[in-house]
Amino acid sequence: MANKKNLSIGAIIVVLIAAFFGMDLQQFQSETSNTPSTSTARTSQTEKKQSNLQRDTPQGQDAQGVQLIERAFERKQSNLQVRASGQVVAVLADDNEGSSHQKFILKLSNGQTVLVAHNIDLAPRIANIAKGDTVEFFGEYEYSDKGGVIHWTHHDPANKHVAGWLKHQGRTYQ
Repeated sequence: MANKKNLSIGAIIVVLIAAFFGMDLQQFQSETSNTPSTSTARTSQTEKKQSNLQRDTPQGQDAQGVQLIERAFERKQSNLQVRASGQVVAVLADDNEGSSHQKFILKLSNGQTVLVAHNIDLAPRIANIAKGDTVEFFGEYEYSDKGGVIHWTHHDPANKHVAGWLKHQGRTYQ
């Protein structure tokens, strides 16, 4: 019983790490099932190096995060740790039922919108946020038919969830 629980916890950790680094496991499986020839292998290695360089830049991470969100929306998936950024298209009233959340809507580079629900009982409020501002985020994506919700943009006092954050005008909120 304990071994089964440890294996389950280990599997969850692996999935979270894969989501954090933006790995597409299906793509990885399809790439590894096709064994390339020597000349193709060199080209493939060069492409992977370029891909890794792009992924390590803020723009590469943002594009990859937007793609993950887009796929999750299409597949109606939730509980996906993502990192991306968007432009504020609306600042909404705080939600004060239960834990207080600062809420705003971001438009991603692909045109999709997501609602950000930032827990201001656990993290500082973003002061002076306005329509047109850019906000970078690292949090958990939850599917909704309106584009999705980004939450867990804060630390977890119980240390049971990956710590998230928001970045606005050079300041990090977590």
